[in-house]
Amino acid sequence: MIRVVLAGLMLTVAAVANAETNYYDPLPFGDDTQWAKKSDNCAIGKWWEYTVPQRNRERPMTQWFIQRPRDETMAFAIYTHDHGILKMTAQCFPLLPEEPKTVTLELKVNGEWKKTQEQPIVYPGWSAHFRVEGWDNSKDVAYRVRLDELSSFEGLIRKDPQHKETLVFGSLNCNSPKDDEFETRKQIVAAIKHHDPDLLFFAGDQNYTHDEATYGWLQFGVQFAEVLKDRPVICIPDDHDVGHGNLWGEDGKKSNGQDGATDGGYMYPAAFVKMVERQQTWNLPDPFDPTPVKQGIGVYYTDLNVGGISFAILEDRKFKSGPKGKIPKMGPRNDHIRDPSYDRKSVDKPGLTLLGDRQMVFLDAWARDWTDAEMKVVLSQTAFCGAVHMHGGRDGRLLADLDCNGWPQTPRNEAVRALRRVRATHLCGDQHLAVIVKHGIEGFRDGPYGFTAPAIVNTIYGRWWHPLDEQPGGGEPIDSPNPWVGDYEDGLGNKITMMAYANPENRKERMIRGDGYGIVRFHKPSARTTLECWPRFADLSAGDAAQYPGWPIRFNASENDGRKPVGYLKEVTLPVENAVVELTNEVTGELVYCFRTKGKSFKAPVYSKAKHTLKAGRNNGEKTLLSGAVAQ
Repeated sequence: MIRVVLAGLMLTVAAVANAETNYYDPLPFGDDTQWAKKSDNCAIGKWWEYTVPQRNRERPMTQWFIQRPRDETMAFAIYTHDHGILKMTAQCFPLLPEEPKTVTLELKVNGEWKKTQEQPIVYPGWSAHFRVEGWDNSKDVAYRVRLDELSSFEGLIRKDPQHKETLVFGSLNCNSPKDDEFETRKQIVAAIKHHDPDLLFFAGDQNYTHDEATYGWLQFGVQFAEVLKDRPVICIPDDHDVGHGNLWGEDGKKSNGQDGATDGGYMYPAAFVKMVERQQTWNLPDPFDPTPVKQGIGVYYTDLNVGGISFAILEDRKFKSGPKGKIPKMGPRNDHIRDPSYDRKSVDKPGLTLLGDRQMVFLDAWARDWTDAEMKVVLSQTAFCGAVHMHGGRDGRLLADLDCNGWPQTPRNEAVRALRRVRATHLCGDQHLAVIVKHGIEGFRDGPYGFTAPAIVNTIYGRWWHPLDEQPGGGEPIDSPNPWVGDYEDGLGNKITMMAYANPENRKERMIRGDGYGIVRFHKPSARTTLECWPRFADLSAGDAAQYPGWPIRFNASENDGRKPVGYLKEVTLPVENAVVELTNEVTGELVYCFRTKGKSFKAPVYSKAKHTLKAGRNNGEKTLLSGAVAQ
């Protein structure tokens, strides 16, 4: 996809400037607010001396840094490669003054390590970043990131799996530290190795340490290093990664931090937010439009092609409106609605934002570009609905939670329509409850499937799907072991069809509190998608491990568009076999759909009696086949 600029070049300037950085500046985020003064204290200044004010929980964090063997200070690396560009982030532990401050990327060529690039470590955050153009993705290449002779980390840059019929995708989120495994996630890491995914997606809340982001990011990386090192990885930060309980970014403005930051914006300094995003997202392909938002905070929304599957990566928190002062307060918090008599339209006010205009422009451009793509998928932090009834505990029933992407409703519908146009499945996390829904827009089941994967460790803010009347939903019956499936409206009035859910049985018992991960299999020849949901402690080596009840769910990509045609345009011969077809409503100017079809001819379904234009081509709608066409 064409980007607005070559955003990756921006790092070169930053890295050169950083070469003169004071790596022990005690106030790299400023000192103008309470948030700045307590940001990342364990990893800044003379971190090894306890010179900063210590809260009780900070000491073991700093102790972990001090006790780290110095030959293990090169902690882990993450990478992606797409259309000839390899991008990699190498993450270090905080370094002592006498230790090296540059990282070398080496590739193994003919059995020998060859230096490719050297980059300075960026402070704060202790990360180094590599961009290699002209990357040949047709073969596996071993890599090593090295801190001179002090420490190194090795992995494998996998060749693109373009010749595989079925791609395997791992979906994980919400890595709570409240668990008895500190430096390991050995069960889940072993499970991921068993599934051997071609791509890993961490949808957010990689850590919950809030102000100590570098500590939390390093803890996450050490826990998952064995699976991060040898496959493409997408990490997108969510609210807890940037120090929030919930986040409404409002285009990057500054929040006062009161009332749960429901006024919108970021509580922590912009430099802190930029550090977190640099650590977690720099390895992604260049952003579609890298223009910073308010406070100079960057963006990372982009697309990534792996093996013929095109993934749109969204920032569903950064542009979203905060509820405080914009809608009436109808619960104990500005973002929680408990008043059953409230008017749903009263919270869906004009001017409220979800993805924002910029990301909608991106989704439109992505929809029309099918270069090297056979199927499309959208990734984001949270779900486009409120598929939850109980929050925090069994007595915490809410009518609506404005933290989900079901609000505001009008831009929610616009976003879901954008997914439907390309028959994209939606994958996300955040909700601490595994569910599969089929979205509805104008009517039930006319939109795409959405899979919210379970929390890796479900010890923070549990949630349950539990209708008050304990009755199954409406519509055509769904064959499921779960009783509450079918058509429902969420508390915001969004139409959803519950397909599967995995309520925690007992959040005090580790084995049955709802921990787990998602595996998605994309079969390209048939456009078949399989959604799997695995308990964290399932013993896959036994051969009889069971998924959560109700899984797997299988469907064809065409089912992500559930609209009923009012007719069809006349059949046309396509300019190439398996062409991309693009249909536009000439009255409204709306893109009705754009997808890759099968075969040599196409009879276009239409959903209105208006005149339409049909275009087709190898990778986009480059040739007009019909103009002014109406349903027959």
